Formats: sequence, C-alpha cells, structure tokens
Amino acid sequence: MKPISTMPGIYRIPEKLLPYEIEKYAKAGICSIIVFGITHNLDDEGSNTWNPDGILARILCTCKNIAPEIVLISDMCFCGYTTHGHCGVIDKKNINNDQTLLNLERQSVILASSGADFLAPSTSMDGQVQTIRNALDRSGFVETGIISYSTKFESALYGPFRNATYSHLIGDRSTYQVNPMNRREAIRESLIDTSEGSDALIIKPASNFLDIIRDVRERVYLPIIGYQVSGEYAMIKFASQSGAIEEKRTIREFLGSIKRAGANAIITYFAMDIAINGL
Repeated sequence: MKPISTMPGIYRIPEKLLPYEIEKYAKAGICSIIVFGITHNLDDEGSNTWNPDGILARILCTCKNIAPEIVLISDMCFCGYTTHGHCGVIDKKNINNDQTLLNLERQSVILASSGADFLAPSTSMDGQVQTIRNALDRSGFVETGIISYSTKFESALYGPFRNATYSHLIGDRSTYQVNPMNRREAIRESLIDTSEGSDALIIKPASNFLDIIRDVRERVYLPIIGYQVSGEYAMIKFASQSGAIEEKRTIREFLGSIKRAGANAIITYFAMDIAINGL
C-alpha cells in the first residue's frame, strides 16, 4: 500500500490487497463503504468507469464477493478517470451536461450489475438523478438506490483527495459546482435532486457547511449524509501531529457537529479509527 503524504494514515490500496482490506472493514463492524477507483487508463470522457472489465467494475465485484453484508456505494464521478480532471465531458472550454448524462447512463448500469447497492452521482450535472433512475429501471435494477451529491460545493478542501487520485484539474469547476457563498443555490440543488427521486442526499464538504445541512434538513425528509472530505481530515491530522490540538476530542467534536446539524450519517476517513478505538 502507498501512503498518501497529504493524508497521514490513509493509503492507496492496490487491487490485489483489496480482499484483505474489505475483510478488515467487515470484522471491524463497518456496515457501509463508498468506493472510488484509480486508473492509468485515462481519456477525455472517463470511459473506464463504464467498462465492464474496468477498475470500478472489478473492485465492486471483489467487495461484494468478499463481504456481501456490507452496503456498497459506488461514487460515479469522472474526475479520476479523465485526462482533464473534470467531472464530465469537455466541450471546448465548458462541460457538456447532456453528453455527460449519457455517460452516466452507461456507467450506472455497469456499476449496478457489478454489485453496487447504491450509486452516488457526484458530477453535479443538471438532471443526473432522473437520468440514472430511468437507466436503472429500464435495465431491471429497480432496487438499486441513488445517493446523490445533491449539494457539492466548489471547495478548497478537496486538494488532498486530488493528490490521492492523481487527478490534475485543468481550470476550475465553478460552472457546475456550487459557490461556497451561495446559500440559496445550495438548498435549491438538494431540493431538485429530491424531486428527481434521490433516495438520500450528500452535502459535501460537511464542516464548513453545517448551516446548509440544517437548511436542507428542515426542508426534506430524506436521509442526509455529511461528507467529511480529505481537507477536513488533513487539517485535523496535521494539527494534532504538531501538538496544536488533541486528536480524539477534535474528531468527536467535528463529527458530533455534523450529526447535530441534522445529518443521519457521515462519510469520513476516520471510520476505521472510530470502529476500532471507539472514538
């Protein structure tokens, strides 16, 4: 396994060691995981994500075979699979929303057939939830759920994750991710995904946007998931390593604040620490 320098304690897991890691998660009592693959087979569209023999399909099959009891969520972004690092197809200098939706249709069927219990579209495209739901239903995957990244901010806190996935972004994502200062759009995006049939909603990042978690909580009855992203993790780890803060107490406060704001569940890199050490 390769350590990630910007995320102390987190490693890139090679495919051959994935069965061991999944068994470890299951024994620790972790009941759900979200998967994101890393590939050197990049192109302009991220076609490896809908390749039935591609990295995502393979790791989903492995996870489901090793620990079928774990709820398996598959991220549906393209940024780690494209040459430009964007979450969709580039048309000149902008994202082509409609072409990206066609690619999401292809991807959704492959991921569902590979064992995903839930799909988590994070591309922030208009109409993505309805498109994926229709594609799944047409292909007979009526039980496969959708957990949308319904409010995904163009945040400064994704940096360590991009380093972890070798994703080199050309330009920025300001045309399709939410401006961190735009509260109304943040709420509206989650309401749209709710109306399109999402089964749960993800607010990402979590700690800087607790007010949005509360805003959405007061407007919808779906489960809400707060995503504690790589930058949030890294700030806690580096600050604790320097002796500036006490790590366990800080983790509890951060995660507790996400829960208190209204999240039903939390995606966090601290999951194993919590499962093993009972933070």
